[in-house]
Amino acid sequence: MMEIRGAGCGEVALARAEPVYENFRQVGEEYICTSCGKLYASAAETPFVSGPEKPKVFSDADWAKDAAPPVFEGADRQHCCGWCRHLILSSFGQRCGVLNRFTDATDVCGRFEKKVDKLDGIV
Repeated sequence: MMEIRGAGCGEVALARAEPVYENFRQVGEEYICTSCGKLYASAAETPFVSGPEKPKVFSDADWAKDAAPPVFEGADRQHCCGWCRHLILSSFGQRCGVLNRFTDATDVCGRFEKKVDKLDGIV
């Protein structure tokens, strides 16, 4: 946030940065007090308020952890409708053969039975 203490109004308000152009090129920024509308020609002239430091929520140890924790462990892998033997695929949609309703491959239900791979046992 860009908070300033406005010289015109004396209040703490937000500053709006506006670009300054010369021959279609940006040459700088000027700041405007949103409370009173006073214009400051540069950041050096703008009376910014440096408030109290914000609380630090995360420590350095939090960022050192694994970036991608494992979501599924062992038996939970491939335990959704896309891997179920009751999933019926057609050009009109995906349907559960037990419940006879439309489903998505990522849905999960209690009647899951793993598909039998036709290539199992072939050497």
